[in-house]
Amino acid sequence: MRKLFYWKLKEREIKLGESTVLMGVLNVTPDSFSDGGKYSDPDRAFARALEMEEQGADIIDVGAESTKPGSARISAAEELRRLIPVLKRLKGRLGVPVSVDTYKAEVAERALELGVEIINDPSGLTFEPHLARIVSNHDAGLVLNHMRGRPETWAKLPPLPDPIGTIARDLEATISRARHEGVDKSRMAIDPGLGFGKRKEQNSLILGRLGELAALDLPIMIGPSRKHFLAHDDPGETRFATAAAVAAGVLAGAHIVRVHDVREMRAAAGVADEILRNRV
Repeated sequence: MRKLFYWKLKEREIKLGESTVLMGVLNVTPDSFSDGGKYSDPDRAFARALEMEEQGADIIDVGAESTKPGSARISAAEELRRLIPVLKRLKGRLGVPVSVDTYKAEVAERALELGVEIINDPSGLTFEPHLARIVSNHDAGLVLNHMRGRPETWAKLPPLPDPIGTIARDLEATISRARHEGVDKSRMAIDPGLGFGKRKEQNSLILGRLGELAALDLPIMIGPSRKHFLAHDDPGETRFATAAAVAAGVLAGAHIVRVHDVREMRAAAGVADEILRNRV
């Protein structure tokens, strides 16, 4: 069985470990690799958030900057221009907490002021370490994601030696940095960063050995959804591949899965949860 955690957020705490928590992805970007431009209108984004909550999402994760391989960084002003209308529309309208996917302290601060309860930092504090202080000041939750290099350089990176060992060591240093900035461990979760500077075949290795990250004694999140290492020409096949990765990740110890297709992945995670409950 997975270890039980009580993840403390701004307004509530979430019990992690009994059944898998689904974080639904809401991209309000014009250039994300799978749904760019689809939800950049605040009304459409709001409708999609409600739909995902109805389908079983336990958290809605809003992202306004793409971190797909090769993507360029954008300014905080541009990120906020995309994000603020959506967060204003969502404020107080959902029964589940809202997370924002950002590495910028300025964006995190404004998001937390607008009722966001979790900051999901794709860079694991490597771009703007003082983001952790902002999270601490707001008593919010923090997801520390392992990123190697930057999206614009990933294609040039050599294979990662000892992937799971390197990820564990890097995350340990990141956790220490966050604690130094005042974030309590009860507010943190970790993510090995599937696809974030890792070669295709290494992502399967990371999923297979995910349980080794339990030694860090924090809830584990994974985000396999529609990643390049699972991609097929047919979107339906990519969905099936994602479902397989979700089930494998849950069986290996993931507490939270970050997904685009909430209804389908709820079904996949539910089967894996049932298997876990019946393990001796």
